[in-house]
Amino acid sequence: VQLQASGGGLVQAGESLRLSCAASGINFRLYDMDWYRQAPGKGRELVASIDSEGSADYTESVKGRFTISRDNIRRRLWLQMDSLKPEDTAIYYCHVMFARIDRWGQGTLVTVSS
Repeated sequence: VQLQASGGGLVQAGESLRLSCAASGINFRLYDMDWYRQAPGKGRELVASIDSEGSADYTESVKGRFTISRDNIRRRLWLQMDSLKPEDTAIYYCHVMFARIDRWGQGTLVTVSS
């Protein structure tokens, strides 16, 4: 299983970014997928999840600003992040539970300046 995340960068508060995660080695359409993030000095936090049917869930702090989506044919996962805030600064990871083992992408850094 390989997860390749991309799309991070440095933006100002209020701007947008779109993260992408390319998956390989799994039957992507069968699995729930997640985005996590880890801010400096903090633990890893679940940001958004999407199940195999496309139903999404979000942590409270990003509701109304972030949108998770997927393309099962292209085996891609996205996270559209709008109205970014400095507190969204973190390394963002895509995640899947495969064979009862957590699988992580390499992470992509998002930095939001005030």
